[in-house]
Amino acid sequence: MRPLMHSIKTARYRAVDTGYRRCPAVAGDLDAIMRQIAGRNVLVTIAFADVNAARWQIALVRHYVPGVVHVIVDNSPTPETASRVRHVAEAEGALYLQLPRNPWTGKAPSRSHGLALNWTWHNLIRPAAPTGFGFIDDDLFPTAGDDPFAPLATQDCYGQVRRIGSRWFLWAGFCMFRFDKVADLPLDFGQDWFLGLDTGGGNWEPLYSGIDLATFREAETRFVPFRPDLAIEDGPLQWVGTWLHEVGLMGRPDLFEEKRNTVETLITPHLAAAMRPFVEKEPASS
Repeated sequence: MRPLMHSIKTARYRAVDTGYRRCPAVAGDLDAIMRQIAGRNVLVTIAFADVNAARWQIALVRHYVPGVVHVIVDNSPTPETASRVRHVAEAEGALYLQLPRNPWTGKAPSRSHGLALNWTWHNLIRPAAPTGFGFIDDDLFPTAGDDPFAPLATQDCYGQVRRIGSRWFLWAGFCMFRFDKVADLPLDFGQDWFLGLDTGGGNWEPLYSGIDLATFREAETRFVPFRPDLAIEDGPLQWVGTWLHEVGLMGRPDLFEEKRNTVETLITPHLAAAMRPFVEKEPASS
């Protein structure tokens, strides 16, 4: 009975996905954002109620990844937290969209994230036709100058590879795509849980299965504990090249606050560098 049950559940998930992406954005000017990203490289952050992370990331992307358009697509669970994220995005100069209420939020975080990605693909990216587009997690922070779209000069996509047996997919928290190479594919940024593939794994069949991983340039990554006396699984941080990922949902919950403080300490010099040009340009007080 397992194949039958898998088919029924897959049909249900796809029906939820199709219905959700027909819902309009709650806040933000979708048409104006589409005009701004057309023909350019766009980085999209799926935000989730983390105001400080949004503030830090927007400043660091602006400083270290110049030339891209940065869009915050807000999947926050309440209007109150969405309002705070929107205020930060607009104050820091990022573009902002608030998603409709997500039916998987509070029930299945990975499915909630995948639904948000698919809404963004169908409603923003695909009709806007940017040159390249990428998705990043909201707790991922660049710490040096980088062009994550540069590898797309020689391949159709780029990011951190996750391998599951003979299959693989790009981690949904750092993945870049050449629009002209994927525009006509039936992309699915959700899970293919029955194949063991997490968020983003739904692209195995339409995209990744046709790419030779042996010749694929992938983003270098490593996990380290945020404190040297800890096991990695108790307090992981992830480096994706020079991007620092807090990995906020992994590790011991009692260490989350200390880990956040460590991340803030690590990126504080970079935030100071990111803000310095703006401070220097401020007019002198009369």
